[in-house]
Amino acid sequence: MGKPVDVIQSVRLDDENNTLILLDQTVLPNEKNFLHLKELKDIWGAIYHLKVRGAPAIGIAAAYGVYLGTKQSAAESYEELYLDFKKAKEYLASSRPTAVNLFWALDRMEARFQKEEGKAAAEIKQALKEEAEKIRAEDEKVCESIGQHALSILEPGWGILTHCNAGTIATAKYGTALAPIYLGQEKGYDFKVYADETRPLLQGARLTAWELEEAGVDVTLICDNMASIVMKEGKIQAVLVGCDRVAANGDAANKIGTSGVAILAKHYNIPFYVCAPLSTVDLACKTGDDIHIELRDSEEITSKWYEKPMAPDGVKTYNPAFDVTDNELITGIITENGIAYAPYTESLPKMFK
Repeated sequence: MGKPVDVIQSVRLDDENNTLILLDQTVLPNEKNFLHLKELKDIWGAIYHLKVRGAPAIGIAAAYGVYLGTKQSAAESYEELYLDFKKAKEYLASSRPTAVNLFWALDRMEARFQKEEGKAAAEIKQALKEEAEKIRAEDEKVCESIGQHALSILEPGWGILTHCNAGTIATAKYGTALAPIYLGQEKGYDFKVYADETRPLLQGARLTAWELEEAGVDVTLICDNMASIVMKEGKIQAVLVGCDRVAANGDAANKIGTSGVAILAKHYNIPFYVCAPLSTVDLACKTGDDIHIELRDSEEITSKWYEKPMAPDGVKTYNPAFDVTDNELITGIITENGIAYAPYTESLPKMFK
């Protein structure tokens, strides 16, 4: 047996000081810096600039953010407070267009607000706080459940490839794709993890490799274009990735480069699993073609990580933050309620029951 893993809480509320505390993921691994944010514009900026990232963590941050934004309102009537709430909600919703958890969490907070109609402003604010705390606590349980379901199909000693970061710092605890790694570590499974660096923002290098090293997991960092050779050499027995949105047909949007990994896994006959909380499953979205893909600034490719620009000045760039993995490349979608297999149009709705 292994030992319990000490994981990092990357999003939390300091209600007494009207502050959202976030682990700044943009300065890892060189600095372990926690941001103390009071203003809605700073919370918006933290989400947009990926200081907080990972679909569940974004949802938790948004829930706390809309609560803090409403808490600061001087409105006394339900109607006036609701206007301030809606303004805060719509503002935060504009920060990232792809991660469905952002909208899911904000919509859930609005539903709770509406449920409190007729109550005093102070009672409504307290209810919003309670709902945000529930979202965080539920995510922790969801991640552990995803990890347990994933662990049931993995074997001790396996080599596991992952892309981007779907770990504890992207969620309330444990992560999604990394949850079975942490739970396996506690049970002595001795997984060998290969982490793609995940360009252009290097979340695999800066975040996944960092947090797994912190937890004492055997992790090897590879460049994105090395995934094929480690698969061919027999080092990989399964691929586990997170996701930001799953369509009703099982198409899954995740960090750019994920679909390429899935194609390679299919070629080498390696199972490819998407770890997805049900909050990321969007049954109203028919296929991956309906998922809006966020385009980001060119400097993330040309100059962000370099002392001097590493591309010609003014060169055209194309910088999508995500791609969509076709459902036919996905072996299974691991949720907190079990593992969905093709056909996903039938199996995914059952996960909600």
